[in-house]
Amino acid sequence: MPRVLVVDDDPTVREVVRAYLTRDGHDVDEAADAAAALDSARVHVPDLVVLDVMLPGGSGLEVCRALRRDRADVPVILLTALGEEGDRVAGLVAGADDYVAKPFSPRELVLRVRSVLRRTTAAEARSGPAEVLRDGDLEVDVAARRAALAGRELALTGRELALLEHLLRHPGQAFSREDLLRQVWGWDFGDLSTVTVHVRRLRHKVEPDPGRPHRLVTVWGVGYRWDAGGGHDAGDEGP
Repeated sequence: MPRVLVVDDDPTVREVVRAYLTRDGHDVDEAADAAAALDSARVHVPDLVVLDVMLPGGSGLEVCRALRRDRADVPVILLTALGEEGDRVAGLVAGADDYVAKPFSPRELVLRVRSVLRRTTAAEARSGPAEVLRDGDLEVDVAARRAALAGRELALTGRELALLEHLLRHPGQAFSREDLLRQVWGWDFGDLSTVTVHVRRLRHKVEPDPGRPHRLVTVWGVGYRWDAGGGHDAGDEGP
């Protein structure tokens, strides 16, 4: 049974989210502030964290960064204020996998939790016992859910790893942001800046010069493409 940590200083929000997630078959832990969230995550490692941006004792973004340092593979869904695009982008940059704007439908949140956990589970089930994707000095061990560059393990979030795996499986193919949102995130619609931010974050981890990418290149007017072998494509740079 998946374990979900719900972090919000509003007890009513926690109670409602707990009820819906429990009904959907999840074990739920709760925390009301930043310190309690980190303590809970260390004692009972969650399969997913639902995390409010505004918390007493430290922001949700700080908690997200701390979680990423301890467990890069634990998915995080941020709860952000409606219309606060800056919070959403900052959350994605901090390492969040997804976000839901407040006020939100508990059913929508449950569906987002299902989607994130399903993609993680599907990736693990899809992998063979020894499947490794390679591109030069970059390796992704699909079964172990790990990636390494020149022998050094990369700290990738679950969504970053899923994006990298998808691109490595389709080298030379251009994908629009809509394609990636549908094929990697499993969403038929959503904020396309989610893809942009994840591409930018992934570039910082796999490219020697993220401003002039050789592997994860921009295809102007289309989207993005993975160039196997790190071949440089003149003019392919930017978000």
